[in-house]
Amino acid sequence: MTAPLIVLLRRPTLAWLAAMITCVLAFGMAASLLSQVVEHGPISYAIGSWAPPLGIEYRISTINAFVALIVSGMGVFVLPYCRVGIAAEVRSEEHYLFYALMMLCLAGLLGILVTGDAFNLFVFLEISSLSTYVLIAMGRDRRALVASYQYLLMGTVGATLYVVGIGILYLQTGTLNLADMATRLATMGEPRATLAALAFITVGVSLKIALFPLHLWLPNAYAYAPSAVSAFLAATATKVSIYVLMRYFFTIFGVGEVFDVRDTGVVLLALSLAAMFIPAVVAIMQKDLKRLLAYSSVSQIGYITLGISLHSVAGATAAVAHLFNHALTKGGMFLVLGGAVLRCGSSSLDRLAGLGRTMPVASFAFVIGGLSLIGIPGTAGFISKWYLVTAAMEAGQWWLAAAVVLSSLLAVLYVWRFVEVAYFRAPPEDHPPVGEAPLSMLVPALLMIGACVWFGLDASWSGHMAQLAAESMLGAGQ
Repeated sequence: MTAPLIVLLRRPTLAWLAAMITCVLAFGMAASLLSQVVEHGPISYAIGSWAPPLGIEYRISTINAFVALIVSGMGVFVLPYCRVGIAAEVRSEEHYLFYALMMLCLAGLLGILVTGDAFNLFVFLEISSLSTYVLIAMGRDRRALVASYQYLLMGTVGATLYVVGIGILYLQTGTLNLADMATRLATMGEPRATLAALAFITVGVSLKIALFPLHLWLPNAYAYAPSAVSAFLAATATKVSIYVLMRYFFTIFGVGEVFDVRDTGVVLLALSLAAMFIPAVVAIMQKDLKRLLAYSSVSQIGYITLGISLHSVAGATAAVAHLFNHALTKGGMFLVLGGAVLRCGSSSLDRLAGLGRTMPVASFAFVIGGLSLIGIPGTAGFISKWYLVTAAMEAGQWWLAAAVVLSSLLAVLYVWRFVEVAYFRAPPEDHPPVGEAPLSMLVPALLMIGACVWFGLDASWSGHMAQLAAESMLGAGQ
């Protein structure tokens, strides 16, 4: 409702205020829903009082309430940042449209999370995707248009594959309600059509996740989009798609069908390992810090899908924990980088030389975020990798635990690229005067980086939520 209201208001200040109020309200609602689900169990709401499966159902369980809290929380952090952050990256006459599209993107992502209807999920997926394409294209860099077009093509292929899979499932089960679909699939045996549906949905959603090697849209999209958009997408869009994949694997098709009968876990494990190593090597060679972070995101997605491939409560807990921790880490790092880009004019490593002297607070915050990507104790990233290593050892896969540790060493190398440039190279001759980004940009970034440390030192709440979410998907809890 806020998106068309912003278009009618047209004034950037009023548009920002309306968007900010909406994000705060959405965050409060998500927090309330998560509290209710944890205390009383799943919540079901029938649209128009038409009882499911005939009517459309909104269904909230621990996993989607937790991810909804992440998505709406990122909106609360990013919107204050946008007030000044988009001034240099988006044309002034398009500012109100930027906020309208942010609201559409937020609505689509939250809709994906709360709907209990397979086709409605596709509709919300398209709402979020279409708004994202335009948000990326709003960057002043001409390459943003190419990046947006590339994302549009690959995103359309992914959405098409997903809806084909849904069509097959509807022909098989006669229902679009996800809970009802799961019940009917469990009694149908193993028809080949179900296998085809699983394949279409898996590949389609994997394109949205940017799972290696289906990630080619992500580096350019993150690199050339406005910094606020890069931060929001890195923390939300791929994470919501990961939720969709987990929802279908664990609660619709079932662990037995997906992992035991079809050996999907073996394929997912191989792709996850490739994602952990190959994009990390590519990240080391980047000359632009935004592209470096983009390839790092592809690598970090590999850790999440690795947890999924273990198809256990411990593995799913690790996946959900890293989904949360990586959203904080990468979102915070993109916000910090956006402030540096505003002052330095570019995200190239050459341009950011000497940043430790000219922007010491931002540089230190970026390094803390980098330590979280590596998985250094005392940061949120360590908690994720500890859970992942523990899950691998519980499954008897000691070599997987070694692979997690080894891949973290590659993260050391690409984080060191920034440390070397920022602290061991002199600033360029035309560097800006010493000073930090505006407070409206710096404070949200520092809060997110601070959260990485907070949840690294005390993971009791985030770890508990991740475990409850994993148990809810695998049928061991709410």
